[in-house]
Amino acid sequence: MDLKRITIGRTETGKPWRIRLLGNQILVVGVQGAGKGSILWSVVWALAPMIKAGKVRLYGIDPKGGMELGQCPDIFHKVVFDNGPEAVELLEEIANEVRVRAGSYRGLRRFWTRESREPFTLLIIDELADVIAYQTDKKLKERAQAAIQTITSQGRAPGFATLALVQDPRKEIVPFRNLFTTRIAMRLDEATQVDMVLGDGVRERGADAHEISELTPGVAWAKEDGKKEPLRGRAFYASDDNLWDLRAYVNGWSFEVLPFPGSADKRGAAA
Repeated sequence: MDLKRITIGRTETGKPWRIRLLGNQILVVGVQGAGKGSILWSVVWALAPMIKAGKVRLYGIDPKGGMELGQCPDIFHKVVFDNGPEAVELLEEIANEVRVRAGSYRGLRRFWTRESREPFTLLIIDELADVIAYQTDKKLKERAQAAIQTITSQGRAPGFATLALVQDPRKEIVPFRNLFTTRIAMRLDEATQVDMVLGDGVRERGADAHEISELTPGVAWAKEDGKKEPLRGRAFYASDDNLWDLRAYVNGWSFEVLPFPGSADKRGAAA
């Protein structure tokens, strides 16, 4: 699997919609019901073979009490279901790992590769605003912001990526949007929000994310730094059954359908 080309859906022309994880930080913005979970689980689904093999390590923070990431908690190396001290400590733990791994590369390599024999690390934050903006404890909020900025600004070379999802793209909510090198705009409320997410001038090139229909969740416009044109695609949808299959695959579970207790005896007696 190529971490530079993870397939998460289809483009409007029917081709595979691929995003880059290696050397990238991704911000997904959309209103409620826009389908942010489709992008989240499409990424995880694509990574499943590498997660199972231990070549990709997932960390997760879900401030909604596990409503999203709690569907597959055991595929994460570590996951936290709130935005309190545990979440901040996890962020600081990952930020420290970024610094330690970067230090270990000094004089040996400039960039993470599979040959380093260390897992590629993906941090998934559902509802980023709850962690860095709506947190009522000022010290926790400042610690969370500092840790995420370390991960997003320094994680590229040592093999750390972030996939953060949020509803509100305003600067006061996500003050370091520029550290996310790929920004994805799903259905938004206002035209001005498109510019906030994708950058000035992108809407003029057709990226009208504020006009995405409520009937097409999962549709989005994506803009990657260094590429002039935005891309329109639709992420795959993962049902609850799909997520159960994902858990079973990663954990190596196998199932066997057994007869109801006593049913064999009754059939034998009837015969």
